[in-house]
Amino acid sequence: MNRNLNARRALALGGIVLIALIVEACTGTRRATAYQYNWDIFFDSLFGPDPRIIHGILLTVSIAIAAQLVGIVLGVLGALGRLSRQRPIKWVANTYVWIFRGTPLLVQIMIIYFGFLQTNILRWDDIALGSFIIPGAVLAGTTALALNEGAYMTEIVRAGIMAVDTGQMEAARSLGMTYVKAMRRIVLPQAARVIVPPLGNEFNNMLKTTSLLVIISVQELFVTFQILNGNGPTSFHPFELFLACAVWFLLLTTIWGFIQGFIERRLERGTPGAPERGPSWTSRLIGMRAPASR
Repeated sequence: MNRNLNARRALALGGIVLIALIVEACTGTRRATAYQYNWDIFFDSLFGPDPRIIHGILLTVSIAIAAQLVGIVLGVLGALGRLSRQRPIKWVANTYVWIFRGTPLLVQIMIIYFGFLQTNILRWDDIALGSFIIPGAVLAGTTALALNEGAYMTEIVRAGIMAVDTGQMEAARSLGMTYVKAMRRIVLPQAARVIVPPLGNEFNNMLKTTSLLVIISVQELFVTFQILNGNGPTSFHPFELFLACAVWFLLLTTIWGFIQGFIERRLERGTPGAPERGPSWTSRLIGMRAPASR
């Protein structure tokens, strides 16, 4: 007992000494410099945004939506594959989930873009749709995000399907429905109530994960503010610029929180035991409980 107490005291003392050394290293050999705040940059970025910021917001939302939609399709296919009785199909689905959930997304982006490009496995050429051009880097980044998301959606969809009573599938098959038709008309609609809440959280995360595309120079929202900080009249004002960037991301995820709540309430309508009101926006965004009604 005393030995454990002494070990804890020694660990606490060591932590205090380490913190003191770090503070001394950071302050002892450097002179503090007065940072000149320019709050006009912050407020202009929010209330009078540069066209580049608007473009970054639209690109961020577009990439997130496209990647999430493809990820949902891959997730449904992956879940059906993991539940399949055909061993080759099940093996492919399991391998896909194992690889994309077990490796960092940043590494996947690097391999899919630079790796495929340098080895000529796949060249990410720009796609022209009339006067609208989709850059190759955007295609590569969206593909990487979608493949990664599909692996996580596979487990979410699989959990939703397994939450539906097996008698539902048996009843549908006894009525002459094929497996695909029964899954599409009977099982998946019921599984949606289980799938939608984590799906909404995944899209919330996708909006923020698009910032990782900085590694392949996709000019989404984060890269736009990085460019503004690097040159022009707003250069060398990282605090104001990236604070504005954080507020824009917070606004996007907050808007999605309200949309997610509306979707969940629609799906729960008419379900026995469903609450009259869904989780409050504070509970959905920051985990706080709404005040209990009297």
